[in-house]
Amino acid sequence: MVRGSVVLPHGTGKAVRVLVLTKGEKVREAEEAGADYAGLDDYLNKIEKENWLDFDRVVATPDVMKEVAKLGKLLGPRGLMPSPKTGTVTFDVGKAVADIKKGKVDYRVDKLGNVHMTVGRLSFSDEQLVENTRAAIEAIVKARPAATKGQYLRRLTVSTTMGPGVRLDRQEALALTGA
Repeated sequence: MVRGSVVLPHGTGKAVRVLVLTKGEKVREAEEAGADYAGLDDYLNKIEKENWLDFDRVVATPDVMKEVAKLGKLLGPRGLMPSPKTGTVTFDVGKAVADIKKGKVDYRVDKLGNVHMTVGRLSFSDEQLVENTRAAIEAIVKARPAATKGQYLRRLTVSTTMGPGVRLDRQEALALTGA
């Protein structure tokens, strides 16, 4: 199972609302980094009692994960549960929030071996799309398990959300990334 995250050089083109679940001095650090919401008890109660989900990503510090874990049934199915694998459980909340605001995207291989991820918007220039795609391919190639044999990337296709896919030349794409 290959999964991870990558900060795209030109972001995703979407404004992301970030909730930071922490306490003490880290609340101020999160707000300075640009978090939309930061705190602990108020937000935990609001999520639990009111089903408040007016945010796109959640960052938490390890010391509060015991309380956050109680919300697993609400946050987990929506893909909002903080995870150390994606870098959303950390004491360095300032860096985590800054990366998310810059355009950090998560990727994960599905059971058929496909990776789905956003690399930009139609309004991006060609150069921006190429650089974002290059960064995404590099991250996926770096995440390759050491035990994997044979051809790792078989096909590369780029498409709009509901449009037809355009196949990329695999050799040319790998050469561009230096892989």
